Amino acid sequence: MANKPDDVQDISSGVKREIARVLASAHVRSAIEGFRGLEPQLREWQMEMARIPAPPFGEAERTQWLAQRFRVLGLENVHEDSVGNVLGLRTGSSDQCVAVSAHIDTVFPPGTPLNIRQEGSRLYGPGISDNGAGVTALLGIAAALKSADISHELSVLFIGNVGEEGEGDLRGMRHIFASSQFNNSISYSLVLDGAGSETIVSEALGSRRFEVIVRGPGGHSWSDYGTANPIHVLARAIQAFTQTSVPASPKTTFNIGVIQGGTSVNSIPESASMRVDIRSASTAEIEKLEAALRHGISSAMAEELRILEKRGPERKGPPVLSFEVIGIGDRPAGELNPNARTLEVIRAVDAHLGNVAAIQRASTDANIPLSQGREAISIGGGGTGGGAHTLQEWFDCDERDLGLKRILITLLVLAGTTN
Repeated sequence: MANKPDDVQDISSGVKREIARVLASAHVRSAIEGFRGLEPQLREWQMEMARIPAPPFGEAERTQWLAQRFRVLGLENVHEDSVGNVLGLRTGSSDQCVAVSAHIDTVFPPGTPLNIRQEGSRLYGPGISDNGAGVTALLGIAAALKSADISHELSVLFIGNVGEEGEGDLRGMRHIFASSQFNNSISYSLVLDGAGSETIVSEALGSRRFEVIVRGPGGHSWSDYGTANPIHVLARAIQAFTQTSVPASPKTTFNIGVIQGGTSVNSIPESASMRVDIRSASTAEIEKLEAALRHGISSAMAEELRILEKRGPERKGPPVLSFEVIGIGDRPAGELNPNARTLEVIRAVDAHLGNVAAIQRASTDANIPLSQGREAISIGGGGTGGGAHTLQEWFDCDERDLGLKRILITLLVLAGTTN
């Protein structure tokens, strides 16, 4: 749902006054005016980071790189936590804080060629936008606060977190909001993810992911004919599961993205597996699909055993079959209250900047705080981007400053300026 002109009337005069007060600060105006001059440094940081591999569970080198940038930008208590997140603090006068985070991992496996290059205002290469743009915005905000010497009431916690993509399963943010020393101090969370300024993710898309493995004794396609075949079971399970109906509202989807098994065309495989992704705005619908998946596999197993029993003399030994369903991802759903302060502030900032942004539902690091009933949104780092999760990914630096202004003003209204 996009912000319409009528929406602006819903923004309280109090929030408008807060924005005006923040923008009246000479320090804040200096920071905003400095964004364009900071652009060459931002591009350099973005390309430098994108050249550092950060595959799932292999983000350590980027963690170290970002920690060094945090120190240069004057953040305090810079450290790496037990799961690989890097944190740095800009202290305010309050014990509470606003968390500003960006994930440092990529979807690309080890050994992916990282051909990072610039052509005009565009940067190219794997991960340059997702999440090169978010991490660069994180650094840009830290640089602006330092150079303009802005003071704020709430502290600002800068986080470069691991594990947002794929099977990382939001492990970095799970740790922050479960085991971090800052967990109980975070009042608001701004997640910087990708490019753009045209969206506000305040609704968390839930998902569950499974690996289904079917096992049998295996054998030769001729001499062991009649032995239970895991691929046959998997095929029947897929046929049954994909007939499951899903509602249009709340939107619910499923996908089988990977199938593996077997060694040769003339071998009965010892195992076969598939990976299944289930998504919905509703936890109840996710649970229904999970039940349908498990029922489909059980039915397929029973059908395979029934067929083997009918083969009689051709059957080789007892019909040994087993299966297991392993959870490999569970991203909780959630939704920010429409009257939440964070949402009111970002909408007011957009109105002030003349920026039209749409409320969206997506799976981001914000899923974790939103699922806990906490205030969080995910927004882009400015500029434009495309080709995410491909080797042809790109980011255009033009209008990056709009995204940075949007982030900075929102942050400072939430944190409260003191100079």
